[in-house]
Amino acid sequence: MPFFIEQLGKRHDRSFFSSGFHELDSYLQKQAGQEARRYIAAPYVLCESGGSTVIGFYTLSSISILIEDLPKSMTKKLPRYPVVPAVLIGRLAIDFRYQRQRLGEYLLLDSLYRCHRQAHKIAAAAVVVEAIDQKAKQFYQRYGFIDFPEHSNRMFIPMKIVEKLFNP
Repeated sequence: MPFFIEQLGKRHDRSFFSSGFHELDSYLQKQAGQEARRYIAAPYVLCESGGSTVIGFYTLSSISILIEDLPKSMTKKLPRYPVVPAVLIGRLAIDFRYQRQRLGEYLLLDSLYRCHRQAHKIAAAAVVVEAIDQKAKQFYQRYGFIDFPEHSNRMFIPMKIVEKLFNP
């Protein structure tokens, strides 16, 4: 593929990024670097091979899930802790000039792979996303994400399902 994904660095040009969602564009251009330096989020960027212009990005960070927010079918297999650890894909976006090329899928699968690789080193029972709109929600549903019963746009995928994606 003529693209690569790496952690956001000073060499990356974010100035022209435009996904169609002001809050995502603004985050990438103004906050992502600060949050990386403060260990709040780990932003990963998609660029064309040999380039430094950001055409897509996602962020990963830790999150805790209240056990009561999970479906009963999942909680009966978990310890009776009040919260369980998870990974949050806080933001995921593609520049509008590159949309409809399956690059969102490429970013999502890369993020899930990174979560899977680290799950045995830093425990995580699930991967969580916040769908920005109905279209994003449908996108995540296609990859097996499940709605949290009490949160309309928050979704998750159990790490056991993620593991099956990469270790069939």
